[in-house]
Amino acid sequence: MSGCDGERGRCRRGRGQDRGFVTAETAVALPALVFVASALVWALLAASAHIQCVDAARAGARAAARQEPPDVVREMAKRAAPDGARVMVSRQGDLVHVEVVARPPGPDALPLELRHEAVALAEETVGVNQ
Repeated sequence: MSGCDGERGRCRRGRGQDRGFVTAETAVALPALVFVASALVWALLAASAHIQCVDAARAGARAAARQEPPDVVREMAKRAAPDGARVMVSRQGDLVHVEVVARPPGPDALPLELRHEAVALAEETVGVNQ
């Protein structure tokens, strides 16, 4: 037998040799695709958390510039910040500083911190001649 079907004029050369290649290639490629997709989803979640840090720092700086008490400033910033974020409020001269630091969602094995600082001029100093 040569592997040819005489009635239909087709030959089956090497068909038995290629068996299993698609399965092996899928077994190698599928985990890589899942890893890349997971990394992309994590990057999007981290970017979203960073945007939340920026918004929280700005909201806190606006509240601090309006002379809100530090506890109110922290609470306003924490409402806009990602879960578990730390908020630090300080003042240097006429400027108020609000810094928000958070860990991105995802595996804790990654030593990554998201951080943003916003600075605003205290309102009581606006228009004062020095």
